[in-house]
Order: sequence, then C-alpha cells, then structure tokens
Amino acid sequence: MAKEKQSDFVVSDRRKFTAEGDIRPDAPPEREEPAPAAAPPPSENASARLVPSAAEAAAATPGASGEHAENPDMPPPPTDEEAATQKSAYEESNRKLDAQLKEKLGGREMGNFEMTFERFTASLYMTALLQLGMAAPEGQQPRVDIMGARQTIDTIALLQEKTKGNLTDAEKNMLQQALYELRMAWLEVMNAINNPPSVQIPSSGPGIPSGPGPTRIK
Repeated sequence: MAKEKQSDFVVSDRRKFTAEGDIRPDAPPEREEPAPAAAPPPSENASARLVPSAAEAAAATPGASGEHAENPDMPPPPTDEEAATQKSAYEESNRKLDAQLKEKLGGREMGNFEMTFERFTASLYMTALLQLGMAAPEGQQPRVDIMGARQTIDTIALLQEKTKGNLTDAEKNMLQQALYELRMAWLEVMNAINNPPSVQIPSSGPGIPSGPGPTRIK
C-alpha cells in the first residue's frame, strides 16, 4: 500500500478565542495600529494669510480704487490725458461749427453761444418760471408743473451750495436773487393750489329768475 503524500501546506489556527469564549493560549498577539499624528494648530500668521485684508483684495483687483472699488458696475474715470484730449477735440469741433454758421450767414457775426455761469443760471431761472406757469412760449397757455419746478429750484440751491467760494460777487448775487424770487413764486403757486378761490353764486334779484324749472318769457 502506497504511503500518502504529505501536503506541503500547514494550516495554523489563528483564532483568538475558543468555542467557549476563552482566549486561546497560543493566540497571536494583536498588532497595535499607530495613532495618527495630530495636526499642529494653525499659527496666527497662517490664519492671516488665509483671509486677505481689504487692502490686499483691492490691490489684487486691477483698477479697483475709490468709488470704482465700491461699485464695480461703475466704469473707471478717464485719465487726465484722456480728458484733455477729449476737451481739445470738443473745442475744435465747436470752432468748425461756428465757422460753418458764419459762412451760412454771409460773413455776419453771430451771437456768442459760449456757456457762462450767468447764462446757465438764467436758463435754470427761466425753466423754473415756465414750470410754475408764470411764463409760456408765445401762442401757448401757461402750464404748471409743480414737481418739475421744485426739482429745478432744488437744483439751483444745490448749485449754490456746491459753488461756495468759487463765484465772483456778480455770479453770487445773481444766483442768490434768482433762488429768492423762485422760492417766493413757488410759495404763491402752492398757496393758490391749496386755497383755491371760492366761487360765489349770486342771489336772486330783479331780472334773475328764482326757483326750480325754466322761466317762460311771454
């Protein structure tokens, strides 16, 4: 009878507990897993690097300065060079227009169309008078635009406030006088609107029929 060939494999029992729940004396020891290393707490400098300051954020955005940084929808203002170039081109265009108008008029001198502070104030003054119904174009009835008049008067007051210290005596007096007269006129119009004149119905008298129904003339 041939001998059985022994297997090259060795089966070892690596169970830790017996069937009764006791620890086997030949159970292999457990391997302890190394605990993960704790991450070092972030330093103050690292925290500061994670959150950029407002100045760094503004510097990182090209062209973000002043009002443009606060309102990104607003386009950046033109540079001094761009503004000067645009002004020069505008003035040159005006000179060409004046020359063309003078040629059309046969060489006669035209009126001066240059805008001055006095003319600007007078324009606002006349606009307010039109809106108050105290003036009207020729052939038209006066029309009252009380809210439009209020805005124009407030515009003149704003102009007075923003130009303090930059006006000549004549400009200052003109602005003050225009504002005074327009405010007085506006108060008169408001009083007329709030207190309309009452309509009196005449009482019956000689020649005036009284009582209901038409009067027949025989």
